[in-house]
Amino acid sequence: MATRKPKGFAPTFTITAGIATDLMRIEAVRQSIQDLPITPRVLANLRETARLFSTHYSTMIEGNRLTQQQVVQVIADGQHFPGRERDQDEVLGYYAGLDEVERLAKVGGPITETALQRLHGLVMSAGTKRIKATPYRDGQNVIRDSRTQSIVYMPPEAKDVPQLMRGLIEWINQDNDLPIPIKASIAHYQYATIHPYYDGNGRTAYCSRHLALHLYGYGLKGALCLGGVLCLPASGLL
Repeated sequence: MATRKPKGFAPTFTITAGIATDLMRIEAVRQSIQDLPITPRVLANLRETARLFSTHYSTMIEGNRLTQQQVVQVIADGQHFPGRERDQDEVLGYYAGLDEVERLAKVGGPITETALQRLHGLVMSAGTKRIKATPYRDGQNVIRDSRTQSIVYMPPEAKDVPQLMRGLIEWINQDNDLPIPIKASIAHYQYATIHPYYDGNGRTAYCSRHLALHLYGYGLKGALCLGGVLCLPASGLL
């Protein structure tokens, strides 16, 4: 009996007039940034500022309670805040993930499954750099409303995750005419939809989006997108 080859990832989306306008604005800003006479010292400061801002806002969306100033104190000064240990671990892990994004961007090449699994390991590492790529979840998990505990989303079954992730990565690496901010946003959305891990999916999706943007030349001359300025929200596409 013949077996049917699994279909790859083929997202359905619409680029509205508003999104097209935003894409043109992004390109204009991108070109202006590339033309700026920025010294290496200023660029290093901007890169660090971008990473700190991104760490704060990306973890804040996930429920982290540290302020921007506290994030800086945790990362730069090693300061501890009693009762906020989980929050501290989250920002240290996310910051380590951004370091890995910059390293991978310098190496170049296509995004790999191992790279994304390693990003998740770093996100969950509380700042420890010596980690291994983490395997996908081996069971079902659900997303619950924090107030009512009712189920608001049930991700795909664990047995389907490897195939879905391979399809997503293959799609990201395709050479096509799709605008990179659109591709990065859809990839972020799909990663969160697959929910390949029990925890840390949102933060890893943010890092993966940064990586896609980095590899295709979107950022501040090698720095991460400051606060996601150059990133379109996936919810506006689907």
